[in-house]
Amino acid sequence: MPHLHTGPGEHDFTASAYVLLEQNGETRMWFHWHKLLNQWLQFGGHVEHHEHPWAAVLHELNEESGYASSQLQVLQPKGHIGPLTGAVIHPADVCTNTHQFPGLDHYHTDIAYAFITDQLPAQKPKDMESTKLRAMTRSEMLALPVAEIPASVREIALYVFDVIKTNWEPTSINQFFVSE
Repeated sequence: MPHLHTGPGEHDFTASAYVLLEQNGETRMWFHWHKLLNQWLQFGGHVEHHEHPWAAVLHELNEESGYASSQLQVLQPKGHIGPLTGAVIHPADVCTNTHQFPGLDHYHTDIAYAFITDQLPAQKPKDMESTKLRAMTRSEMLALPVAEIPASVREIALYVFDVIKTNWEPTSINQFFVSE
């Protein structure tokens, strides 16, 4: 989806997914090559006018990675709050940050979620999405040249690898899923 707010200094709200893949005793994180920025990024995109962030991250994950929500669990703090009566509860996010979109006087305020799976995506990315996907170990991600991954993406990814994976627990997405 294109930027919704394009005036100088305006903000778009985005949602992103840091997806850990655990297979054969090894943990990797998925990244895709962003065609416009020419960098490795986590999955994610703009929150559309009719969406809340949780719905946005799930649809972006499916479009960009091919993962069905049934293949993933969301990582949550131990003892997280469960469903609320009369309200949509969103999973706890890993990080909320605001950053300037490269080359523009435009900002993204991003809410990042962490996911875990032991499966490969059920489908290919949707048409028009990047097909250059890579599941990287922590070391492989750290070895990327500075120009190939935004510093903040690397920092959040390290936080997910080093803190979230160890201290948070896999939780069913269905606890939070809301059909539109």
